[in-house]
Amino acid sequence: MRPDRRLFLAAALAAPFLARPALAAETQLKLRELYNKDRSFSDLAQELQGQRITVPGFMAPPLKAESRFFVLTKMPMSYCPFCESEAEWPDDILAIYTKRIVDVVPFNVNITTRGVLELGSFKDPETGFVSMIRLTDASYA
Repeated sequence: MRPDRRLFLAAALAAPFLARPALAAETQLKLRELYNKDRSFSDLAQELQGQRITVPGFMAPPLKAESRFFVLTKMPMSYCPFCESEAEWPDDILAIYTKRIVDVVPFNVNITTRGVLELGSFKDPETGFVSMIRLTDASYA
C-alpha cells in the first residue's frame, strides 16, 4: 500500500473520533450559575443565551399530563414549584421545553437536560406558565 493511501485511510478512520470533542465542548452548568445573588441573570447566562447547554437536576412533577415541558429543579421536589408570575420566579428552577411529550421521571432521579438557553419573560400559550429562563428544543436522560 502506498504511503498516501495509508495516510488517507488513517485519516478516514480517525475522523469520527476527532469530531467528538466538539460535542463535548457543550457547556454544562449548574442551576445556581445562571443567576446572580440579586436574582438577575449571571454574565455567564447572558453570554450563553441562544447556545446549547447542559444542566443536571431533577424533574418536578409535571403540571399536566401529556405536556411538552417540565420544570427542572436543583433538589428533588415531590410537588411542582409552579410560579404565577415572573416577579416570583425562583432562582433554582429552569423550564424545559421539549419537542416530544414528556415521559415523566420520578422526582428523586437525577437527570441531565440539554437545550438552547433562552432568557427573558415568556408565557406558555397553552398552560399560562410564565418563565424567565428556559431551555428550548430540549432533551433529557
